[in-house]
Amino acid sequence: MTRPDPQTALAGAIARIRQHSPFLRRIAEGQAETLDSMVKGEFSPSLSAFRSRFGEEEGAIPVRLRHERQKLALYAGLGDLAGLFSFEDVVALLSDFADHALERAIEDAFAECLPGEAVAGFTAIALGKHGSRELNYSSDIDIIFLFDPDTLPRRGGTEPQKTAVRIGRHVVDTLQERTGEGYVLRVDLRLRPSPEATPIALPVNAAISHYEANAEAWERAVFIRGRPVGGDTALGAMFLEAIRPFVWRRSLDFGAVRDIRAISRRIRGHYAQGQAFGPGYDLKRGRGGIREIEFYAQIPQLIHGGREPQLRAPATLDALRALGEAGWIAARDVETLGKHYRLFRTIEHRLQMVEDQQTHSLPSAEPALHNVAQLHGLGDGEALLGLLAGPVEFVGALYDELDEDDEERLPADAERLEKALDDAGFTAAGEARRRIEGWREGKVRTTRTAVAREALETVLPALVAEFGRAPDPAGALNRFDVLLDRLPSAVNLFRMLEARPGLARLLVDVLSHSPALADELARRAELFDGLIDATALDPPEPLGELIAIFESRSASPDYQLRLDRMRAIVGEERFALGVQLIEGIADPLDVAAGYARVAEAALTVLADAAIAEFEETHGTMPGGELVILALGRLGGEALTHASDLDLVYLFTGEHGAESVGKRSLGATVYFQRLAQRVTAALSAPTAAGPLYEVDTRLRPSGAQGLLAVSFDSFETYHRDSAWTWEHMALARARPVYGSPQAREKLVAMIATILRRERDPEKLAADVRAMRAEITEHKVPAGSLDVKLVPGGLVDLEFCVHLLQLRERIGLDPHLPRAVADLVAGSVLAPGVAAANELLTRMLVTLRLVAPASKEVAAASRPLVAQCCRADNWETLLADYEAARQCVAGEWRRLALTDEE
Repeated sequence: MTRPDPQTALAGAIARIRQHSPFLRRIAEGQAETLDSMVKGEFSPSLSAFRSRFGEEEGAIPVRLRHERQKLALYAGLGDLAGLFSFEDVVALLSDFADHALERAIEDAFAECLPGEAVAGFTAIALGKHGSRELNYSSDIDIIFLFDPDTLPRRGGTEPQKTAVRIGRHVVDTLQERTGEGYVLRVDLRLRPSPEATPIALPVNAAISHYEANAEAWERAVFIRGRPVGGDTALGAMFLEAIRPFVWRRSLDFGAVRDIRAISRRIRGHYAQGQAFGPGYDLKRGRGGIREIEFYAQIPQLIHGGREPQLRAPATLDALRALGEAGWIAARDVETLGKHYRLFRTIEHRLQMVEDQQTHSLPSAEPALHNVAQLHGLGDGEALLGLLAGPVEFVGALYDELDEDDEERLPADAERLEKALDDAGFTAAGEARRRIEGWREGKVRTTRTAVAREALETVLPALVAEFGRAPDPAGALNRFDVLLDRLPSAVNLFRMLEARPGLARLLVDVLSHSPALADELARRAELFDGLIDATALDPPEPLGELIAIFESRSASPDYQLRLDRMRAIVGEERFALGVQLIEGIADPLDVAAGYARVAEAALTVLADAAIAEFEETHGTMPGGELVILALGRLGGEALTHASDLDLVYLFTGEHGAESVGKRSLGATVYFQRLAQRVTAALSAPTAAGPLYEVDTRLRPSGAQGLLAVSFDSFETYHRDSAWTWEHMALARARPVYGSPQAREKLVAMIATILRRERDPEKLAADVRAMRAEITEHKVPAGSLDVKLVPGGLVDLEFCVHLLQLRERIGLDPHLPRAVADLVAGSVLAPGVAAANELLTRMLVTLRLVAPASKEVAAASRPLVAQCCRADNWETLLADYEAARQCVAGEWRRLALTDEE
């Protein structure tokens, strides 16, 4: 389509203004020279371009801003009506002017209230359409004023609160007080916490506390569009970063989604007179209007934005595009909603251009409706209604799909409920009925509130159906009862199951088969939230990518907050890995590798954070660095759900060196304290719970030795003083933290230690003695204690380590590769490789299914057999016995037993 000549288009726009916009006509008549200059010059939607031509005046800031606003209204109106500016151009220009006006007003307030002081400790947070740079033509601005009592300048003995309130009032008066020159912007401060009871400016820490503890669901949607726009913007940015986990929750309360939908229903009810399409229709709040497009974007943003940062776009059109690219909204709907949103907002501008009124409703009177239509360039009101009718119906119907409410409920009558349970698969339907009746009556603590019982009723049908399909319905139901009793609150769990019905099956599987995961879920129900991602049951990313993800998701200037976030992140990752195994999605060997990768990534991120925090006080160590060596299952890259981390801390550099910092320390003390700090970062419980147990007893001299040793001391100890079992442990050692150069040096050092010549008879005697000591102090918990039983993993690993040290081949910390090398060298029976795979699969699986290493429940035996590649439980037991016999045969062959 050919674009009209600008001068022709402007002439048409001016004619429509004179006929249909009294407000803009008055400005044009009062500023004829300005209008003439606008028409002759180039139109640019840039605020800086506008201000360079029309915005610079002498005089008081309130007067200058009012004059600028009038000129801007005319400029934006002309550019819009003439088709020289797009919708996005118009709202960005209006928003940028609001930013500019607010900034000038705050500067003026400081000059008045705190003469001579620089602007500090006071900030304005823009919300709503101002925050997303989508302001209406005649909009108010939604603002929250915050201040920091420690950095806000003071005068005399005035309390910071009083000073901040005085500044805020001055800003509001500057912007919205009507004078002979008009006004600048209407200001709405009602989105602050408890506006009826709180001052207009709030201490920043009090505001953070409110949003962390007491805020309502709608406030999350508000802060999707939060932005620091004036004053001390660093303070504003800090505030928004602090409340980011509140807005973008990975552990989302699905009640928030329900509450947002309820807001929409209340709006429809409250503005009933504007719901029916036609004259008087409310274009913003009516069914199928602007607000419903915004909510249609914000609901999936709130659900998925905590996990997918690319969805956090503040502006509606940007949010729709991001949701479409991520697959949460159909591409055709994105395009159509975007087109309709631009149309609705443009007509909204026409309504407001008439008399600079903050209106969103089509006029009821026919002449006024014709006037708006003709301002837009249409023939009459009927043409305007025809333009809007289809889009309004499309949006309304699409949004209605979010609010369908065809809930089925379980019967309340005892006889009918028992029959429903019997039909679902419960053999003891009477007992199950009594359990459910107890929940309904609030006999479980977490169902005592009406809100919790209502949320429970919504999900009971799906839950009962899944329980009925479980191998042991009654057992799964009873474990769910225990879960409800332990949870601090069950409402979020119920609402999440309502929002994601497919999660009910996963929950029942966890309760049916994994006491370990069920116990974790009882302590932290939000772990289940991690499964709402489509990728939650994929293997963890490669180590480098995983570290980057953990870095990004845990980022915070607050060290303790970062520790909390890492505990939540790692908890979710480990829980998801356990679910992958329970669901039969992943091989236990891959799950073991995933556990190890998650642990190594967490160690890297937390060590970086601990070191950075430590260096703030004690500075850096010239020529020295901390290096972390993993042993045991972390060294071998095969953790279980219950594994601790076997770590040895080392450091490079000179013993006599001193750190360069505020509180200097010698090298040995520096690295002892730093190692303690890293251990605490990994193991100390925080508000988000524990993370890993860290075992440092494999360091030189064990518990009596220094926590961190130098490379030289480590090498000397292992050359001159280490026991055989310590060298066996080194066979699974792997550097997991430190510079590439330091890691390479440490790997070479360990290789030299392991390749030293040894007396075969003494080596065998040492291994026998060590196994005897383990047998004396660690009795197998049962026949399924695959680690400690004769012919189990400990015996297998001892055989491998003996051969590694004796033959000096297969020196690989990854046990399967070491076994393969030893088999290839004809020093280990080929059957050991398969035995190691089976025993490892059993260990990883049983740590989740039978954590006590005793009997496996009959209902879970098929699952364990499937995970371990056996056709059934009996076959698995036979394979297990064969694997043990294979290992025992190697034990005898290597003269590790006195048997003939």
